[in-house]
Amino acid sequence: MASVEDDFPRGGAFKKPTGSKSVRHEVDNLFEVQEPEQKKKRKSAKGGDEIKAKKRNKGDGLKLNATSKIDILHFKSLKVGTLLLGCVKEVTNFEVTVSLPSGLTGFLPVANISESYTKILSEQLDSGQNLDEIVSLPCLFSPGMLIRCAVSSLEATKEGHVSLRVTVNPKEVNKGLSSGSLKAGMMLSGCVESIEDHGFLVDIGLSGTKAFLPKAKDESKSAHQADQKVGQYLQCLLQEVKNEGRIARLSVNPAAIARACAETQQGWTLSNLLPGLLVKAEIKEVTPHGLILEFLSSFTGSVDFMHIDADDVSSYSTGDNVKACIIYVEPTTRAVGLSLRSHLLQPGGTVEPVTSERIGEVARGCKMTSMHYHSGAVLELPENALAFVHKNHIRESKQSFNPNRVMAIPAHDCRITGFSPLEQIHLASLRKSVIDATFLRYQDLQPGQIVEGKVTSLRSFGMEVKLSDHVKGMVPRTHLADIVLSNPEKKFSVGNKIKCRVLSVDPRVRKLVMTKKKALIESTLPLIRSFEEARVGRISHGFIVCVKDFGCIVRFYGNVKGLVPMRELTTDSVVVPGELFYIGQVVKAKVLSCDADQEKLLLSFKAVAAGETEERQNFNCEIGKNVEARLIEKVPLGLEVSLLPEEAPALLLTAHLSDHVSNCALLREALQSGDVISNVVCLGKNKRSTMLTKKPMVKATMEDGVIAKEFSEIQVGMELIGWIKSVMPYGVFVEFPHGLVGLAPISAMCDRFLTSTATPFQQGQTVLAKVTNLDNEKQRFLVTLKVSEVGDEEGRERARLVQGLKERKAVTEMMATRADGELLQFLSTLTLGHKLKMTVDEVKDDGTAMFVADQHKGATVLATKYHLAGVTVTPGQKVTGVVLHVDIFTSQVHVSLLSHLVANKKVLHADSKPLATVEYVDQDFAVISLGDTGHLTIVHTIKHLNEFLIESEKLRAGKTFTVTVIEPSCEEVGGLPLVARGSVKSTKAKCERTVSVSDTKIPKGLKHGYHVGATVTGTVKSVRPTTVLVSLDEGVLGDIHVSEIKDVVKPGSFPTSSLVVGSAVTARIIGGKEARSRKFLPISHPSFTYTIPQLTLLPSKMKEDADLKRKSPAEQLKSYRAGREVICFVSKFDKQKECLEVMVTSSISGNVELLAMTLDPKESKHPEKLFKLGQALKATVIGRHSSKKCLSLSLTGVHSPTQGARMLGTVKTVIAHVGLVVTLPFRRSGLVSLMDLADSYRPNPLDHYRVGQVVRCCVVGEENHKLQLSLRPSRAHPEKALPVKDAEVLSIDDLKVGQIVRGYVKAVGDHGVFVRLSRTITGRVKFQEVTGFFVHDHSVYSKHILQTSLYTTKVLSVDKENNQVDLSLLPEDTGKPDVLPESLGLPLRLKGEEKEKHDARRKRKRAASESEQGASADKNLKKKKKKKKGGRAEEDDSGVEVYFREEEEDEEKKTPAAPGAKAGPVRLQVSEGFSWDSALSSLRPATGGIGADSSDGEDEEEQAQPQKKSRKEKEQEKQQAEKELSQLEGELMDPGRRPESSASFERLVLGSPDSSLVWLQYMAFHLQATEIEQARAVAERALKTISFREEQEKLNVWVALLNLENLYGSEESLRAAFDRALQFCEPLPVYQQLADIYAKSNKHKEAENLYRNMVKRFRQERAVWLSYGSFLFRQGQGDDAHALLQRALKSLPDKEHVDLIAKFAQLEFQHGDTERAKSMFDRTLTSYPKRTDLWSVYIDLMVKHGTQKEVRDLFDRVIHLSVAVKRIKFFFKRYLEYEKKNGTAESVQAVKEKALDYVEAKGQAGDS
Repeated sequence: MASVEDDFPRGGAFKKPTGSKSVRHEVDNLFEVQEPEQKKKRKSAKGGDEIKAKKRNKGDGLKLNATSKIDILHFKSLKVGTLLLGCVKEVTNFEVTVSLPSGLTGFLPVANISESYTKILSEQLDSGQNLDEIVSLPCLFSPGMLIRCAVSSLEATKEGHVSLRVTVNPKEVNKGLSSGSLKAGMMLSGCVESIEDHGFLVDIGLSGTKAFLPKAKDESKSAHQADQKVGQYLQCLLQEVKNEGRIARLSVNPAAIARACAETQQGWTLSNLLPGLLVKAEIKEVTPHGLILEFLSSFTGSVDFMHIDADDVSSYSTGDNVKACIIYVEPTTRAVGLSLRSHLLQPGGTVEPVTSERIGEVARGCKMTSMHYHSGAVLELPENALAFVHKNHIRESKQSFNPNRVMAIPAHDCRITGFSPLEQIHLASLRKSVIDATFLRYQDLQPGQIVEGKVTSLRSFGMEVKLSDHVKGMVPRTHLADIVLSNPEKKFSVGNKIKCRVLSVDPRVRKLVMTKKKALIESTLPLIRSFEEARVGRISHGFIVCVKDFGCIVRFYGNVKGLVPMRELTTDSVVVPGELFYIGQVVKAKVLSCDADQEKLLLSFKAVAAGETEERQNFNCEIGKNVEARLIEKVPLGLEVSLLPEEAPALLLTAHLSDHVSNCALLREALQSGDVISNVVCLGKNKRSTMLTKKPMVKATMEDGVIAKEFSEIQVGMELIGWIKSVMPYGVFVEFPHGLVGLAPISAMCDRFLTSTATPFQQGQTVLAKVTNLDNEKQRFLVTLKVSEVGDEEGRERARLVQGLKERKAVTEMMATRADGELLQFLSTLTLGHKLKMTVDEVKDDGTAMFVADQHKGATVLATKYHLAGVTVTPGQKVTGVVLHVDIFTSQVHVSLLSHLVANKKVLHADSKPLATVEYVDQDFAVISLGDTGHLTIVHTIKHLNEFLIESEKLRAGKTFTVTVIEPSCEEVGGLPLVARGSVKSTKAKCERTVSVSDTKIPKGLKHGYHVGATVTGTVKSVRPTTVLVSLDEGVLGDIHVSEIKDVVKPGSFPTSSLVVGSAVTARIIGGKEARSRKFLPISHPSFTYTIPQLTLLPSKMKEDADLKRKSPAEQLKSYRAGREVICFVSKFDKQKECLEVMVTSSISGNVELLAMTLDPKESKHPEKLFKLGQALKATVIGRHSSKKCLSLSLTGVHSPTQGARMLGTVKTVIAHVGLVVTLPFRRSGLVSLMDLADSYRPNPLDHYRVGQVVRCCVVGEENHKLQLSLRPSRAHPEKALPVKDAEVLSIDDLKVGQIVRGYVKAVGDHGVFVRLSRTITGRVKFQEVTGFFVHDHSVYSKHILQTSLYTTKVLSVDKENNQVDLSLLPEDTGKPDVLPESLGLPLRLKGEEKEKHDARRKRKRAASESEQGASADKNLKKKKKKKKGGRAEEDDSGVEVYFREEEEDEEKKTPAAPGAKAGPVRLQVSEGFSWDSALSSLRPATGGIGADSSDGEDEEEQAQPQKKSRKEKEQEKQQAEKELSQLEGELMDPGRRPESSASFERLVLGSPDSSLVWLQYMAFHLQATEIEQARAVAERALKTISFREEQEKLNVWVALLNLENLYGSEESLRAAFDRALQFCEPLPVYQQLADIYAKSNKHKEAENLYRNMVKRFRQERAVWLSYGSFLFRQGQGDDAHALLQRALKSLPDKEHVDLIAKFAQLEFQHGDTERAKSMFDRTLTSYPKRTDLWSVYIDLMVKHGTQKEVRDLFDRVIHLSVAVKRIKFFFKRYLEYEKKNGTAESVQAVKEKALDYVEAKGQAGDS
C-alpha cells in the first residue's frame, strides 16, 4: 500500500527516507515546506536570548501544533472523530459505560466493537437463534480496563441532553494509520477477528494489513490467551512488520507492553497520534492551571491540573523531563491532552477503583483549594479527599458566576455526583438544587420508598413519571389505581405531580417501576423487599400478578414473589380462583414459610383475618395514654416503632417528635434502631396503624383534658392546640387530637395579606387555633390562626423554650455517647458562652476567619466578619473566643471575638431592661447578648407559635430590641439568664409629656402635651405603602412618613414593610400635620380638624443632640441642585400627565416624566407596571418643576442632554430624505440623521419609524443649538458590544482610498451624484463613475437614482484640505450590479484598448479634415449663397464636423456586426427543456460588455449637446428604421427565435398565454437583468392568466416563484408564497417541490422541519416517506432513516411494505451501510422469494457494490428459485453476461453447465 508520503505529495523530487533522521525531517517538512532557507538564516544571524524569547512568545514555528491555553476537556470541545482514552465503568449485555477524561461519560453500543463481532450478531439475528449463545460484552470488557475509543456520534435525546456515543472499532480508532506507516514497537489497539490453529487474526483497522497474534508457547500464557474471543479488545505491541506493512506480527506480552514508549523514529504524526501512548516529554511552561509539554520533538500538548498528582504539583519546573500518557487527540484543532498520573503510565494495566460508595453523599464544610475560571474548582472534603466541581455546577443554571465571591466563602456544602476513574477524583456539585435533590441516581432509590414526581407522558402500557433530571420511572397500567382504569387520561394529565411507591429498581439498566395504588402507598404494614425480610408470621400488602387453578401468585417489592395455594385463599371452598381474585388486586398476605436460598415463599390470605382480630383484642389503643416504644426502622414519613410491652406496630411521624420544627430533624437523625422512646402519647388509629405523638404542648393539653373529644364539644371561640395536617391553595387544615380537623382559610392564616399558603406554615407545625365558625349539618368548622385573634402565648413561652433546649441537649448527649472518636465528645462539652482558646488558621477575603481549637484540632471553628469587629487577627495568632453555637452533625463551632463578650461578665439584675443584640440565629432559636454585661442567652426567633415574619423582619446578627430580665440565672435553661422580649405587662412604658412651647408648637388640634423632640412609644396600628399610623396613649394617632423610617434606604426596597401591625415602636416627634375628621365640611363645619404628630424612627434624629428645626418647603427646594442624587418614594403614576409622582420627604414631592423613568422602550409601553407604591428609588435632580412647588427628577441617572448621554425620546416629526426630529426629556429635542438610524443601513430607512414612537438614543453633539442624536445600537447600547456592519464615519480622516462604504443618495446634480457617508460628510460620484453605460441624457440619472436610495461605493480620492471625497458606483469597483438597468438599452462605454483605438481614429480623421479644409475653402465661398438658403442649422455647421459625423455614423453601423467582445451583452438562453429547479440558482446579474462609444467625460458633454442633422444623416436614419422593421417582421415569422426584449416577450405570452415555459423564460429574462420585482410581477401575471384547468402549468409557475423567493427573497416572502400555493394547488406536490428546493440550496434544517410536517400530514403517501428517507440518507443520518422506516411501516398499508423496504434498501446501498442494505434485501426476499423484480434490483446493486464472490452466490440463489422457467432463463442469461464480462473461461463454462443441469432437471420433472 502506498505510504503517507505518496498519498500526500508535497512537490519536487522525492527521495526515499533512510534512517531515523530522515523520518524526523520528513515530518517537519510536511508543515514547513513554505519556510525558505534564507529566512531561517536571517533569524539565526540575529542570535541571542531575545530571538528565543520572541519565539516562545509567538509560538514555535517548528511545532506541528501550538498550545497556548490549558483547560480541561469540555463536552462542547468534542467532535465526531475525537480520539479519547477511556476506562470501562459498567458493562451490560448491550452497552458499555466508559469514563472519559475530565469526568465525561460515553456509551459504547454493542454494534461499535468491531466489524467481525457485528457480523456475528447480524448472522445470529437473521437466523433467529438465541443471542445468549454469543459471547456477551461482560466477557469482552471488564471494569477498570483502559481502552482507546473515538467519538462516533453526539445525538440529542428527547429531554434535550446530548448522548455521547463512542466506538472502539479499529477502523475508526486507527484510521489515521496506513500500512506504510506501521513501524515495529508501535502500541496499537485491535479486536480479535477470528481464532486460528496457531493464533488469532486481529483487526487493527487497516484493510491492506493482516495482523496475526501467535499463541504463546508458555502454558500459563497460553491458557490466558485461550480466553480470547471474537471481538475481544486487545492492546498489542507491533513486534514485526513485513511486506511493506501487509503482514504484521503482534504481541500481548505484559512485560513488553509495559516497556513500550512512543519514539520519534516510529514516524508519529498528528493524523495518526493515538491516545494511551506513553511519550517522553519536556516541560516548556508551568502555569497555575497545568503544564505545557513538548514531546516527540515536534508536538506540544497540555496537562491540566486534574492530571497532575497532587503530591507532585510544586515539584515541576521548566525544562524537566517527564513521562506522560496521551489521553485525547482532537484532529481538527490539533489539541493534544496528556496526563502525568501514575496509574495511567502503565500500558495495558487497569484502573482501580472505578466507582465510589460516596456518590450521592452530601459533604458539609468543604474547603475550596483552587479555582480555575475556565474549568471549575477543586474542593477538599472533610476526610482530606479531593473533589472536582465543574464550572457549570458551581452556580445554579441561570445565575451569574463570580469566582472571587465563591472563593471568599470559607466553607462549602457539596454533593458528590460521581467518580472519575481516569483522574481518581470525585465529582461534586455546589448547586443547591442538586444538594437538596432527594434522588440523584437510580442507586439512591430503594424498593418500597415513597417518592414524588411529575407525569411526563401517558402511554398505552402505563404512565411515565419524572422524579428528577436524571431519574425517571414507569407506572404500569395495572398500577395506576386500585382498580384497572379504562380511561386513565381522565384522571391523569401531563404535568401533574403525583406520589408513588417504588416497586422495583434496577440501576444497571436504569429501570424503575412504581405503583400509584392507594392501598400500597398508604400501607403502614412492614414491607417485604427481599426474601430475608419475609419472616414467618409477617403480614404485608402485595398485589396479585397471576391467578391459576392451583392458587395465586403475589408479588411484593423488589421482585419478591410468593404462592398462595388453593387451601390458603379463603375459609370458604373455592372452585375457581379467577372468580374471586384478579390480576393487579391489592391483598394482605401472611408469610407461612420462606426459603431465602431457593427464593421460595408460601403465603396465606386465610390466616390474615384471624391474626388481626387476635392482635386487636390483645392491644387496647387508648387515646391519650402514655406508652413506650422501640424504634424498628426509619421510613420516609417518620419512625416505625413497636409499642412495649405488647410489641404492637405503630408510627411516630417525624413532625411529631417536637413542637420545634428544627428539633424534629435533629431528633430523627440522632435516634437509632433499637432505641426506646419514652413519654409517647397515642393519638388514635389512622386506618391500619396506631399513630403516636411526642409534641409536648399537645401532650400537655391531652393530660389537662382541655380538649374536645368529638364535634359536639366544639364551641365558637374555643382555643385548641393542634398541628398543620396539610397545606392547600385555599388554606390549611389543622388537626387536633381525637381526629378532629378544622380549616383555616387563607384569609384567617395571618394578620398580613398572603398570596400563597405555602409560606407561613409547614406540615406538622404546632399551632394555636381559635374556632370561628361551625357547620353542624356537615360537622365542619373553621378556625383562625391570626396572632391578633388567638390568645396570648406568654404563659406557654417559658415552657416551650425550656423544652426546646432540653431536646437539643438530649441530641448532643446521644451523639456523644455513640461516637467512637473524641471529636463529638469534645463538642458535647462546649456550651453557650464557653471561652475557647484557639489559634488563627486563615482569614478570608470576606472578613471571616477560621481557627483551630487548642483542645482538639478536628473541630471547624469559625467567626464571621461581624464577630471580628474591632479585632485584628493574623494567621498563627493565639486568641480567645466565646462559643455561640455548636453544630454536632457538621462539627462546626461558631465563636465571637467581640470585646464585650470575651471580657468578664457584669452583674445582671432581675427586672432590668437591657438592650439585647442578636449574635447568632439558628432556625427556631437566637443567641442574644444583654447590653454590655457580657451575658449571653437564648430566645425564640418568633414570639408566638403562629407568628409569620417576612425576610426583613426576621432576626439577624446585629439587630437590637429591648428585653426584660426574668431570672439572672435560670437552671431550666442551663444557668443562662431567662428574659422576655418587649415590655412586661407589670411595667408600662410612659411617654414623656411636658407643656408645649411656642417655638416648637404643633398645629392646632387635640389638646395634648406632646412637643417637638419628645420621645414616645406606641403600637403600630396600620401599615400603608407611604405612611405608618402609630397608636399613642390617650387615643392619639401618630404618623411616620416612609422617609422617616431608615437612614440608609436600599433602592427597590419598601421601608414601611419592616414594621408590623401590633409591634411596639419608639419614635420621636418632629412636627405635626393637620387632618380632617369625618364631620369636616368646608363651609358649615370647617373647624372639625385635628393634629397628627409626625414621628421619626431615623437613628440620626433619635439622638438627643439632633437638630429637629424644619425649614420651609421653599427653602428646602433651594438646597436641591441639578445633578444631586436623592432617594424618593413612589406615590402614584398619573396616566393623564404620563408622569410618576414621588415623595422625597414628607414636605417635598417630585415628578418624573415618562422619558426619564427608564431606558428601555418596551418598559415605557406600560409605565404603571414598573414601580409599586412606597418603593424606594434612586433619582437625579433635574431642577425645579414648572409649578415651582416640586422637583423634576430622573431615574435614568442623566439630568441633562450632554454628549454621550443615553435616554429615551419620542419621534416628533419624520422629515423625508433628512431624518427624524425626536423629543427628549428636559424639554429638549434633537435631530437624527439618516446615517445615525442603524448600524446596518437598509433601504427606505424612515419607513420603520412613526410619529409618537419611543426610541432609545444617544447624544452625539450639538450644532447650531440643536442636539444631534444617534439611534445606532452601538451608541445606544454600548454595553452589549453589538456587531456594526456600516461603521460611523466621524471625520474625513476615517476614509481611505479603496475603502468600500455604503451611503444614501443625497441629490443628483449637474456635476454628479452626491452620496451621504455620514452626518457631516457627503461624497461625489462623477457621472463617468456612476454606470458602465454611456448616457446621453443626464435626466436618466434622476429618474433611476432616487433620493435616499442605498448604494455601495468605493472611495477613489480623499481631499482633506477641501474636505472633498470622490466615489465610484461602477460594478467593477463595488462588486454590485450596475445602478442603471440593462433594459434601458444603453450602449456600454469603451474602456482600455478599445477606447485608445477609438481616440486614435478620431485624431486621424480630424487631421485629414483639417488638410482638406483649405482646398475646399474656395468652394465654400462660391456656395456661400446656397448655404444661407440652407437654413440656420447648416449655417453654423462646418464641413469638417459634417465629415466627422458621417465617418462616426459609419463606424456605429459596423459596430453591431463586430464579433466577440464587441457584441452586446448576451441574454439568458432558455431552451425547450427549461427546468427551474436548477436554472434559477445558476442565474447571475448581467455584466456590461464593450460598447460602441467612448466613456470619456468630454465625449459625454459633446454628445449631450444638441447636433444638427444633415440630409445624409436623415436618409441613414430612415434606412435604419426600415431595417429594424424588417428585422422585427422576421422575428415574428420565426417561432423558434428567442425573444430579446420585453416587447417580444409580451407578444409571445399573448400568443401562448397558457404555456408555463414562455412565462418562465420571461421571468428568466428579467432575472438576468437583476430585475427581481419585474420577475415577481411576471409570475403573478402568469398565475392570473393561465387557465385554471392547466393545473400542471400553474404548478410550474408556483415552483418557479418558490425558487425565486428562496434565492432572492426573505423567509417571510417564501413562506407567504408557499401558503398561497397550497391554496391553489394540490398540497402534496407543493410540499415536495419546496422540500427539494430547500435540499438543493443546502437549507437542511428547514428541509427536515418540512419533511416532519409532511409525514404527519401525508402519512398514507409512500412517496413522502421515500423522499424523507432519501433526504436523511443523503445527509448521512442513517440511524434516523432506519427509525423513519419503522414509522412508515406502521403508517402505510401492508401491501406497500415490501416495495418501501426495497426502496430503503436501495438508498442504503447508495448512501449508507452496504452490509445493512444486504441484510434488508435478504430478509425481504426470504419472505417474498417470488418477487423477481426485487431479485433483479438486488443483483444490479450487488454488481455495483459487492464482491465477485457475493454476486456469484446471489446468482446461485436466484437460479434455484421455484418460479416460472421464463424468469429463470432471464437470470441465467444475466449470469452468463456477468461472467463473460468479469469472469474467466472456466466460470463461463460453469454457468453453462448449471443452465444445462437446470434444463435437464425440468425435463425429467415434466416426464415424470
